[in-house]
Amino acid sequence: MSAQVWIALAVITVIIAIIAIVVVRRSATSIEKPVDRPSAESNRAPIPGDEAAPPGLFFPDLADELTATELSPSTAEDRLSAAPATEDLDFGFEVPDSAVGRMHRLRARLSRSNNAIGKGLLGLLSRDNLDEQTWEEIEETLLAADLGVGPTMELMDRLRSAVRVEGNTDQERLTQLLREGLLELVDPALDRSLTTKVDGRPAVVLIVGVNGTGKTTTTGKLARLLIAEDQTVLLGAADTFRAAAAEQLQTWGDRVGAPVVRSAQGADPAAVAFDAVATAIAAELDTAVIDTAGRLHTKTGLMDELGKVQRVIEKQSPVDEVLLVLDATTGQNGLVQARVFAEVVNVTGVVLTKLDGTARGGIVIAVQRELGVPVKLVGLGEGPDDLALFDPIEFVEAIING
Repeated sequence: MSAQVWIALAVITVIIAIIAIVVVRRSATSIEKPVDRPSAESNRAPIPGDEAAPPGLFFPDLADELTATELSPSTAEDRLSAAPATEDLDFGFEVPDSAVGRMHRLRARLSRSNNAIGKGLLGLLSRDNLDEQTWEEIEETLLAADLGVGPTMELMDRLRSAVRVEGNTDQERLTQLLREGLLELVDPALDRSLTTKVDGRPAVVLIVGVNGTGKTTTTGKLARLLIAEDQTVLLGAADTFRAAAAEQLQTWGDRVGAPVVRSAQGADPAAVAFDAVATAIAAELDTAVIDTAGRLHTKTGLMDELGKVQRVIEKQSPVDEVLLVLDATTGQNGLVQARVFAEVVNVTGVVLTKLDGTARGGIVIAVQRELGVPVKLVGLGEGPDDLALFDPIEFVEAIING
């Protein structure tokens, strides 16, 4: 048979296998809350030059004829980690922790930020004499917590005004004033929801950021969080520069049964992202999460390439979420990075990693003010389920009360 016939048969086979996985997953328990998840033990397609790849589907004629820039939806399944036959399905996947209440469960880790904001401020505000020197110390404490100049001045004005009007206040009242001021700055009214399946098509989530912020890990953890909410998820390994990135993402996907679309190292990232979205559409999944390579915000060429990835995806589907991953420990430098990324791609939300490892929790407020978009997710540890939907009330309570 011709190469075109083999390709067509392979595409049909993979799509049928994925649909079977989705059907089994959704019917394994009750419709409202499936618990068990079918196995999709990965027999992914070997990639040229990847000796570690296990046996699987691979089409040598296709690989010889196509370059990375010539990929199309018809060849997307060639990059997909092939699903097993339905008779081989089991229920051996990990079941992630529920997304509901994660931030509350991890609140003790958030309280590390209270050294700079909560305890420090309350100690200063409770002094018998709030003279000008004390107010300067309060201002320095807020700035040291990476709150930013604008938000710091706003909170200072609020506290000064309240103390001036009310006179000497007790600890309970001071705590209430600080809580109200911080909550207003964090802004609980912002929409922090993640877009999921839209009008019958998969939601497309693009993960971006500089080197070392934990984008690939965040991508894998986000897949777990979505699967915990009974969504079907596909991962796209569009970080084709870092040798271990695709393997790392493959491991995350294998643990929870999320298929991974990947290519050879050095392939066109935009083509891989395009293929991933095409495959998710063909399989009628809920969400496609695309991991991109880390890039320095000062490198114009790499930033332009990121814009290309988004444009290429949008030839077949809108990009619903662009999540910018920032390392909370970088403080104000993270704001500079955020500013440049927002100029290249339409950032819809921020993921702050390592928030448990910094006493400068004010970065949450500063980055929201800088970008005009909400912090949607926070990383609060190194465990696979330590990524949580950001809850502004829990955040402020952790700062104030620990």
